[in-house]
Amino acid sequence: MSHLKIHILGCGSATPTLRHAPTAQIVDLRDKLYLIDCGEGTQLQMRRYKVRFNRLNHIFISHMHGDHCFGLPGLISTLGMLGRRGELTIHGPAGVESFMSPVLSQFGRELPYKVHFNVIDPQKGEMIMEDRSLEVHSIPLKHRIPTCGFLFSEKLREPHILREMIDFYHVPLKEIANIKQGKDYMTEDGTIIPYTRFTRPADTPKRYAYCSDTAFSPSIIPYIEGVDCLYHEATFLEKDMPRAKETFHSTARQAAEIALRAGVKRLILGHYSARYEELNGFMEEAGSVFANVVLSEEGKEIIV
Repeated sequence: MSHLKIHILGCGSATPTLRHAPTAQIVDLRDKLYLIDCGEGTQLQMRRYKVRFNRLNHIFISHMHGDHCFGLPGLISTLGMLGRRGELTIHGPAGVESFMSPVLSQFGRELPYKVHFNVIDPQKGEMIMEDRSLEVHSIPLKHRIPTCGFLFSEKLREPHILREMIDFYHVPLKEIANIKQGKDYMTEDGTIIPYTRFTRPADTPKRYAYCSDTAFSPSIIPYIEGVDCLYHEATFLEKDMPRAKETFHSTARQAAEIALRAGVKRLILGHYSARYEELNGFMEEAGSVFANVVLSEEGKEIIV
């Protein structure tokens, strides 16, 4: 069973409110944590929802608007005070390093770990990070400044071992790794047993796409087509379409239209404007176009 989870830390937009925290969320893949955006107060949200700081090695910043990056200085400082030693990589546009360099120069002189910046081009869709568990690709978005989303693609895992068959054929422990890699097993009397008899297929790899902030942009569909879960900003409702166009944001209905055209399995809405006191309208508007809609809320965990 796949263990890809999304932890919503903040789903508000630029103007602060007491209802929502600025944008931030954690992708949790088998206890490896990846932070997407880091709005002001992200580290407090991590404390509030018991996110393990020591599991975090990568931060992805979509663009250089404050509600997506003002939390970086505090988080980086706290990681140092907690005794972090391993390198932390921040992936984002060139502005992230320009923003953080004077902060690190002033407040990070005694930081016990190294901060590495992986500068990405928001206008390109390309692989920007890879480890043993997943690949991350950038998704060019349409906003007032260069902005990109992120596609998290889980790698195919090894097949599951059927313990009863291992026991039946008395397979030595040292042979199990070879069987997982697709090698047949030879018994002591020379009989070849196909590896498929000892295994069942691995779980289908999951894909999660994060798209915030962006105006309605069908050009992103080839990047997100068929994903298991799509987070798409829904800053406004249709009645405020003029404001959405002016600020290069999307409405809930537009987010649902993208999800429908891309054939995704589930849609998460977020990045709500401070003008809305309640969220029922977002669900109604998106739900009229796309069936499987989830409203993001602080503290919510979503299994992909």
